[in-house]
Amino acid sequence: MNAIQITDRLAIAAQPAVEDIARLRAQGFAALVNLRPNGEEGAPGDRIEREAAAEAGLAYRFLPVSMGAMTDADVDAFRAALAEAKGPVLAHCRTGARALALHALGEALDGRMSVADIGALGTVHGLDMSAPIAWLERRLRSRPEVKGFFDPRTWSVQYVVTDPATKRCAIIDPVLDYDEKSGQTSTVNADRILAYVAEKGLTVEWILDTHPHADHFSAARYLKEKTGAPTAIGDHVVEVQRLWKGIYNWPALQTDGSQWDRLFAEGDTFKVGGIDARVMFSPGHTLASITYVIGDAAFVHDTIFMPDSGTARADFPGGSAHALWQSIQAILALPEETRLFTGHDYQPGGRHPRFESTVAEQKRTNPHLAGIAEAAFVDLRQARDRTLPMPKLILHALQVNVRGGRLPEPEDNGRRYLKIPLNALEGAAW
Repeated sequence: MNAIQITDRLAIAAQPAVEDIARLRAQGFAALVNLRPNGEEGAPGDRIEREAAAEAGLAYRFLPVSMGAMTDADVDAFRAALAEAKGPVLAHCRTGARALALHALGEALDGRMSVADIGALGTVHGLDMSAPIAWLERRLRSRPEVKGFFDPRTWSVQYVVTDPATKRCAIIDPVLDYDEKSGQTSTVNADRILAYVAEKGLTVEWILDTHPHADHFSAARYLKEKTGAPTAIGDHVVEVQRLWKGIYNWPALQTDGSQWDRLFAEGDTFKVGGIDARVMFSPGHTLASITYVIGDAAFVHDTIFMPDSGTARADFPGGSAHALWQSIQAILALPEETRLFTGHDYQPGGRHPRFESTVAEQKRTNPHLAGIAEAAFVDLRQARDRTLPMPKLILHALQVNVRGGRLPEPEDNGRRYLKIPLNALEGAAW
């Protein structure tokens, strides 16, 4: 194995043999990062490398990436793996090019390397850096900069979407932390977003939700109080309000959407800084789900997951697998290079969180969509949904989220209380 030293902390290599891994500790390495997806030609696979690393006394990270589908989340995960290692790291792929690309892109995003520097780095080490250079050049053009914030408690992804030219941004699907065991709430996730906004010198123009969420509380209200930015959601939220008003037996609930500053209809347009944005009505997961298309980025939340995870469930009250199929087809009709940002990632196989794909990638590799017709999709979706228990927070969260993230009003003792209807979702799997 020929390792190439890149920095004091990082060396890269082509695929090492198991006997090479056994010698890494003696060569001074503390950690091994495997960038090869399982099933890639010539790759031993995650299990074999993980076992070899453990036997050698090495920390091990599995970060499966492909050059053509590299994303900010992959760059962030690679940087985190280096930062968390207790000493020098060997990162490998098939040739070493992906490892060098992830390092170079991290340096470029932190302002320490230019496009020209990346090309020169590749030339020095005899590795083709044309793909990461093209990735960086696309990112630097007039398109939104997207920063994802993953919440491991709810598997949710929150976004800050920024126009780099004006430093104006939108926050999409923010999470208000809630522990159902203790009843405690906190603003850790939302404050993390605010810290990023402050660090980057951004101005928040919008606080957007794609739908009333069933698995976490929305932090829209809290962020409005902190930033003064208007809140918005799709106009079909009034149907969701009417539905849950009955389930909660909640006569006082206003069902006119007045809890938000703006209700978006299909085809409505707005701007984030100078970048054009529009709204697509995307029902199926819920009655009110919408997609935000901001420049070349579409925020699809609970419609399409990452290609290795399929699609979202459609069995909530008001959901429909048929409607979800039609919504997905409209999303897949966007230009093939459109970046798709999903709202959840369940880390199949234990991989790092990923939440960005493209229309082309989804069409080609998503097992729920590639070569599938509507009838087969509906059968697949309905069969899978029958096996899924309801989200553990659905009855907690909807009474907050149909009010734009407002917690219940305090009662005469100063405490707030949630109301949990019993046997309201009959037939759900346990």
